[in-house]
Amino acid sequence: MNPLFEYHLQHTRRQFFASAGLSLGGLALGMCQNRAQQPVTSPVHPALPGFPQFPGKAKALIYLHANGAPSQIDLWDHKPGMQRYFDQNLPESVRMGQRLSTMTSGQARHPVAPTKFKFTQHGRCGTWVSELLPHTAKHVDDMCLIKSVFTNAINHDPACTFVMTGSEVPGKASIGSWLAYGLGAETQNLPAFVVFTPRFPASGNGQALFTRMWSSGFLPTRFNGVALRGAGDPVLYVQNPPGVSGDDRRVMLDALARLNQRNFERLGDPDTQTRIAQYEMAFRMQTSVPDLVDLRNETQATLDMYGPGVREPGTYANSAILARRLIERGVRVVQILHRGWDQHDNLPVALKNQCDDTDRANGALLQDLKQRGLLDETLVIWGGEFGRTVYSQGTLTRNNYGRDHHPRNFCMWLAGGGIKGGMTYGETDDFSYNIVDKPCHLLDLYATVLKCMGIDHERLSFRFQGLDQKLTGVEGAQVIPELMA
Repeated sequence: MNPLFEYHLQHTRRQFFASAGLSLGGLALGMCQNRAQQPVTSPVHPALPGFPQFPGKAKALIYLHANGAPSQIDLWDHKPGMQRYFDQNLPESVRMGQRLSTMTSGQARHPVAPTKFKFTQHGRCGTWVSELLPHTAKHVDDMCLIKSVFTNAINHDPACTFVMTGSEVPGKASIGSWLAYGLGAETQNLPAFVVFTPRFPASGNGQALFTRMWSSGFLPTRFNGVALRGAGDPVLYVQNPPGVSGDDRRVMLDALARLNQRNFERLGDPDTQTRIAQYEMAFRMQTSVPDLVDLRNETQATLDMYGPGVREPGTYANSAILARRLIERGVRVVQILHRGWDQHDNLPVALKNQCDDTDRANGALLQDLKQRGLLDETLVIWGGEFGRTVYSQGTLTRNNYGRDHHPRNFCMWLAGGGIKGGMTYGETDDFSYNIVDKPCHLLDLYATVLKCMGIDHERLSFRFQGLDQKLTGVEGAQVIPELMA
């Protein structure tokens, strides 16, 4: 349905004259004001009127998504008591008849698999962290570790759709698109919402990444996330073809914009305005993107902090440093979606490889943001789409095991803008199977994230298919004040 057509279709005669009167009054008031006071430039990514709705501590979001679901038991949820249950069946009093995925529902046994990795306490707060994350562990005093996140879906596709859009049903807007829609961005030469999909170690089981994870859904398409590529040009056709100069491109785009504007005036299709804006943004990116990916002005100390792969496009380290550079340039949301975290077997080897690929860069990103004074106004989120079972899938030994999907509880951490650092929120039972204190639904977490960004989640909506659509749905998500500084 065309939103403009739907608006006029539902407009009654009484509403028309009421709104027309108010509009004429506003026009007269505007004419009485200083006519010479005109804005010098219009923002490329304007916020909605009245947004942010109140002062938010976070101005930007970096979302580090571990696609495939990392094991909370092997990374963050320290359960030393599990060692004595090695190879014993998970008690029915713990499982309580909860559903299993089809990959383990047919197993004759569900033997408990304690982690083989050591945990130690870090920071002044004493948070327990696995030996697999030594660089991230250095920053626990700036983090809030949530051990009691839970979700709805038990399979990757709907769970990934849910964690990125707040709904298992495809077609909804992603969290990055919502923030770009509501808050716009401060940059004039880059998209408001940028996505990276770095490559991952060969040992990882790479679940698919669908574009709906950074799609604008029912929102105007200009709020789509723009994916920067890890091979070749970061953006296809960012360079002019041979024989076409920048001046030639400018003349062509100006002429095309005039034609599109005439088309918009004739038909009123809002997608035409999106097309005009996207052509203009593409032109600006021809200059801004090459500057963005040029790391020659970074100090050697900074590059060393991110690790040896930082200069290589397509690596996680390169994506992480570019995330910081994008935030510096006024981009509102950056997502890094890293595949390979789906370990149904050979978990000790595959999970270690995943952590080796990301841990140093994650720690460097937090350190880099902090030393530049950006962490206080940048909210960083890390997590997957659900957790992992304490029981083993397939063969179990002390040094080899796998884990199935587990939506009942998993861990995520947040750091930076508006988040209370140095704390752990929520708790699970002795088997990391059920939440026993302070459950945190994903939609409650996103309501809190929006609050940190200066948005009331109940008042960020878009009417579509007769419903005021929201990132946090219509079932009453709650902000969690304990998470906020």
